[in-house]
Amino acid sequence: MMIKTRIGVIVLIAILGWGCSPEEEPSVERPNILWITSEDNSPYLGAYGDSLADTPNLDRLAERGTVYENAFATTPVCAPSRFTLITGLYANAMGTENMRSTFPIPEQIRFFPKYLRDAGYHTTNNVKKDYNTIDQPEAWVESSDSATYKTREPGQPFFHVRNFTTTHESRLHDPIDTLIHDPEEMELPPYHPATAEIKRDWAHYYDQITKMDTQVGQVLDELEASGEAENTIIFYYSDHGGVLPRSKRFMFESGLRVPLIVYFPPKYEHLGPERDRTDRLVSFVDFPKTVLSLAGIEPPEYMHGKAFLGEYEDTPRTYVHTYRGRMDERFDLVRAVRDKEYLYVRNYMPHRIYGQHLAYLWRAPSMLSWHQQFLGGTLDDTQQRFFETKPAEELYRIDADPHNVNNLAGDPGYQEVLQRMREANAQWIREQQDLGFIPEETIDSLRGNRPLYDAAREQSMPIDEIIETAEQATRNASDNLEFLAEQMDHSNGAVRFWAATGFSVAERQAPQVEEVLKRHIDDPSPAVRVAVAEALYRHGFRTAGLELLEESLQADHPFVKLRALNTIEALEIEALPGRMEQMIQDLPGIHDDEWGTDYYIRRAATSIVGE
Repeated sequence: MMIKTRIGVIVLIAILGWGCSPEEEPSVERPNILWITSEDNSPYLGAYGDSLADTPNLDRLAERGTVYENAFATTPVCAPSRFTLITGLYANAMGTENMRSTFPIPEQIRFFPKYLRDAGYHTTNNVKKDYNTIDQPEAWVESSDSATYKTREPGQPFFHVRNFTTTHESRLHDPIDTLIHDPEEMELPPYHPATAEIKRDWAHYYDQITKMDTQVGQVLDELEASGEAENTIIFYYSDHGGVLPRSKRFMFESGLRVPLIVYFPPKYEHLGPERDRTDRLVSFVDFPKTVLSLAGIEPPEYMHGKAFLGEYEDTPRTYVHTYRGRMDERFDLVRAVRDKEYLYVRNYMPHRIYGQHLAYLWRAPSMLSWHQQFLGGTLDDTQQRFFETKPAEELYRIDADPHNVNNLAGDPGYQEVLQRMREANAQWIREQQDLGFIPEETIDSLRGNRPLYDAAREQSMPIDEIIETAEQATRNASDNLEFLAEQMDHSNGAVRFWAATGFSVAERQAPQVEEVLKRHIDDPSPAVRVAVAEALYRHGFRTAGLELLEESLQADHPFVKLRALNTIEALEIEALPGRMEQMIQDLPGIHDDEWGTDYYIRRAATSIVGE
């Protein structure tokens, strides 16, 4: 796309003219920018070829705008995704990838609407934030359920966010009176059994998408009535995929791919793409740079993304990189790479099943039904896989396998592709100095009063060695046991954590494993002690493992308790020792705060011993 030099100069003059009085300021028209966001929905729209969808308003917007076929969230859940959308940074690079973290970020990093506001934009958010870090309220003129662009000064450009929760996961928990869509007409993915509850939830979900589309239509009508439609660039997108089981939270197309429609009014068409549909790869990390670029503001260098529109448009990306950390009460660590043809998934906790019990997810009738079918032994191989442990690597060819059920990682015909995608992931996590490999329960002690991003660099933390240990511990671990035994004596606790984890992942027992593990029963890192406990139990030293887990359940740090609870459930212990069972039963009464880590501990404990 040709760079719009003339407009860029005018806008730059306007931005730099902050010392002028209003009558002296150069006259320049900058576009309004409207973000319409929905929650937890994949591209289930008519504009994306979905014959079940009833979405006339978004379909009309798509007819006038550009449909992005390859748009992706950076993570398949709301809060870490919204961190990236507001900062233009990867959450795993900043230590904010785990769900509902409140860790700070370096003070020089601004929520991107602040740059718009400083340039004269009226910035308003209606209404959700959920940014997974400490808030920066100064980014907005107003953020509330009544915030509107109509409160701006005459002629002032605006950036306005209108968020709808109509398709949020919680809507599946609502009682259903009537349905618009017929459950018997639902086209289920191959991983879902055709139970009445699953078909009904799918129909219910399509009903919610229709309701959301109606709300979008009202926003567009309001914009038209305001007289600002001809001056406004419109984005519509969802905050991640979803929401039926195995979508939200999971590193598949169903959790990561989102709808994205961008409309340019005629006067600003020169800033947009030259086609009505595009297969260009777009990531959430690109959105802040793109909005600043459309406003004629040069994005700050620290942003990780690539602008895909406007004055400062970058070259198209080759890969989209995505990540998953802890989701609510369940620990996991996954990275994925997507190009236009393939999805590569790297599981760093392959000894955990996909479908770890999540209290919130299990509130959906469809999830309860699927789980009951599993317990009853009625699922086929594809449907049952959700309740099994993961391979270290997954590779899916999207055109032939849009539901990601045929893993090609072991197929001899795809080894070249596998190696290319594996290397792309390995290079990226090292470039980002990926902080997700540091156990969450150790972050507070590592960072002190600083952001983890700063602390990791000030302390010369060996991130590359931590990642390398995780790589060798979780792929072909049985071939790397001598290396892992050596790493158990490393000075860094995160290195030791991954080395200990490798002994649980390994399919065979290492020589002298008892000696290696028992030497670290008193390891100074609580995360290492939990990993050692699991490895001891899995290798047959059950008494020692259980004693160490009991100690961890009494730890001061709540995330140590949470990891111990995760481990106890994963081990599927047939009969808990009486003392341990009583300790777990007591935890909900000890951790009684309504939300946050206490909530996670209550849910994890209840999952083991019941209400």
